[in-house]
Amino acid sequence: MPASAESDRAVPNLPSRNFDATEAFYAGFGFDCAFRDEGWMILTRGGLQLEFFPYPGLDPTTSNFMCSIRVADVDELVETIADAGVPVRSTGAPRLNPVQMQPWGLRAGYVIDLDGTQLALIEQPAANPRDDR
Repeated sequence: MPASAESDRAVPNLPSRNFDATEAFYAGFGFDCAFRDEGWMILTRGGLQLEFFPYPGLDPTTSNFMCSIRVADVDELVETIADAGVPVRSTGAPRLNPVQMQPWGLRAGYVIDLDGTQLALIEQPAANPRDDR
């Protein structure tokens, strides 16, 4: 494995209709702004990183943007999101869907952000951190 492989990574690039609103939403559950200018914003929470580009004309009701976040303790993350006031419901944005065992074998919940982006919140088993399910 090349030496650079340890620092190689992929980072989701997600839309934001309004950087101020997006930053405030994600700050509610522990994301900090690592970089921001008029054309790009990077938010981090521990080892998680989300990057945002401006998309002021996005319709959240028709957005099909999504990404996965894999964490060791999905229950902690979902509880933090709920404590930030994101409602558990089946429609609308923002919203939170509770953690459940998924048919593909891992526990996961979902959060839909202000812009209609779906983030799958997946519990990554510690015994197999590179599991690609």
